[in-house]
Amino acid sequence: MTEPFLHHQNAQPDIPLIECTDLTRDYGKFRAVDSLSLSVKAGEIFGFLGPNGAGKTTTIRMITGLIRPTSGFARVGPYDIRESPIEAKRLFGYIPDNPYLYDKLTGGEYLRFMSDIYNVPDEGMREKMDSLLNLFELKDKEHDLIQGYSRGMRQKIALAGALIHNPTIIILDEPTVGLDPRSARILRDVLRHFADHGGTVFFSTHILEIAEHLCDRFAIINHGKILTCGALEDLLNLNPGEDKTLEDVFLRLTSENNINELP
Repeated sequence: MTEPFLHHQNAQPDIPLIECTDLTRDYGKFRAVDSLSLSVKAGEIFGFLGPNGAGKTTTIRMITGLIRPTSGFARVGPYDIRESPIEAKRLFGYIPDNPYLYDKLTGGEYLRFMSDIYNVPDEGMREKMDSLLNLFELKDKEHDLIQGYSRGMRQKIALAGALIHNPTIIILDEPTVGLDPRSARILRDVLRHFADHGGTVFFSTHILEIAEHLCDRFAIINHGKILTCGALEDLLNLNPGEDKTLEDVFLRLTSENNINELP
């Protein structure tokens, strides 16, 4: 792993860096997120799991300040995302499930653009860019337009852009979509290294095998409500003898139908 990841904005361990309290979002009469509360500490990889339409992306958009909650609040570090959005957003890098990139920029121009947004000093910028491009195996594509990047390459340049300012927190929505096995492994190694050096990772995914092997804790959400939250051992102990894997827990808690009733 390369040097930039050792120098993110360090936080004290066991201090919550993401807190949601009674977070609720309504769209007309439809409640997408219902009184959701959770806390994520420094040095932790937190998996946010749920079926399609469970409320994962809506929750992430409220945490990152992209949409306002109907009620409740989200805090990033010491900042309420509504009251201090600029200060809060300096602390994290965010990669949505379908990152919007500037197709007419090259990969290198995009990284410089992101560094300018976050007021990253020019000193050492070239070295940092090279480290990120090499890490994500994009160095030979630095001068290519992003419009020619594959989906996996777009995911990787988006992650590099999110890391350019050395954030304390990384927030990802379905980060492995479009990644080949090698790129997915690089991403997992980056996230683990980041957390092991005091950073916080919050990500949603449908790939439970990745989550089971990578995350320190999980929350399973459905119909806008958190069904359970804890380390894998805690989740397996909810139904001892029956639940053997994270997938067993997930399917039991989120199943709408009993598969045994099928003809």
